[in-house]
Parts: sequence; structure tokens; C-alpha cells
Amino acid sequence: MKDTTYTKKLAYMGAGCGMVLFAVFGLLPGSFLGGVMGLNIAGVLFGTPVGTGFLPRMITAASMVIGVMVSGTMFVMASTTLGWLAGSAADAIKAEKKDLVYENQ
Repeated sequence: MKDTTYTKKLAYMGAGCGMVLFAVFGLLPGSFLGGVMGLNIAGVLFGTPVGTGFLPRMITAASMVIGVMVSGTMFVMASTTLGWLAGSAADAIKAEKKDLVYENQ
């Protein structure tokens, strides 16, 4: 069976780093961009100066939540993928070295 020690470890480390990066750099911009999208959608549906009604507020809030979720997904998936790729490369190098050691004996 192929050894995937580094692949799994670095993928988990990448996911953790992605969560930290999302908390630092992605939470607020995701909320802002989602809120702007929600205001634009509410402006199209209810008129440009968006009122303080219940439905425009709910549209804006739902868009903010969607923006935060998309931002978090992008940060975590991108960093997990980078960690997985680095781990796969490390496992390939480790397997290559192991094969060279067995061939020389």
C-alpha cells in the first residue's frame, strides 16, 4: 500500500492554515461583498433607495451569510489543496529515496 503520511498531514495543516487566513483576511471582506450584493438585489426588487422593510433586510442578511460562506470555502479549499499537493510531492520524494536505497543493496 502506498504511504500517504505526508499527504494527509499537510492537507490537514493546510486546512487549519486556511481557517486562520479566512478568519484574518476573509471574514470581513466576504461579509462586505455579500452585503453589497444583497443591497443590489434588494434595490432591483424593491427600488433603488432600499427601505427598512423586513424582506430587503432578510435578502441582505442572507447575501452576507452566503458571501462569508463562499469566502471561507475558497480559503479553506485552496489552502487544503496546496497542502495536499505539497504532501503528495513529499511522499513521492520519500518513495523515490526508499526505492533507490533498496536498489543499491
